[in-house]
Amino acid sequence: MSPKTITIHRRPKPGAASGTVLIARHAMGQKVRGAALVAKDGFSARYDLDRIAGIFSRPAHKLAGQSYVGKILVLDTSKGGVASAWMLAEMRSRDKAPLAIVFNTVNPILVQGAALAGITMMAGFDADVTGLVPPGVEVEIDPVKRTLRVL
Repeated sequence: MSPKTITIHRRPKPGAASGTVLIARHAMGQKVRGAALVAKDGFSARYDLDRIAGIFSRPAHKLAGQSYVGKILVLDTSKGGVASAWMLAEMRSRDKAPLAIVFNTVNPILVQGAALAGITMMAGFDADVTGLVPPGVEVEIDPVKRTLRVL
């Protein structure tokens, strides 16, 4: 008789430990793995970023001065509209884009922008994702399974 696989679902505690898997309600894009840049703050490509330097530039943003290029952003919510959406494609064309963006909540326009730019995105968790993913840890996002795994 072959062994059975048993999956145990538990609610992660704040500061999720390695191996914790979070399930999103919405996800799209390619499977990616990278360092998490985490903040309980919003995201506007238009007002929060220096898209030439590849850093968060709004002084009041919790990630001000930090590079977002090639990182998996874990943030509270999207802000802005059409300008933020097309700016994601512009950032990708300059190799100044994040690897993925993870939100608690996201607006449809930014989802369209991420799709256009080919940026992996996920949103909608049972708890505040910014409190469950420790800053700087490596995470893996699998949009097909809608999972974010802390490595």
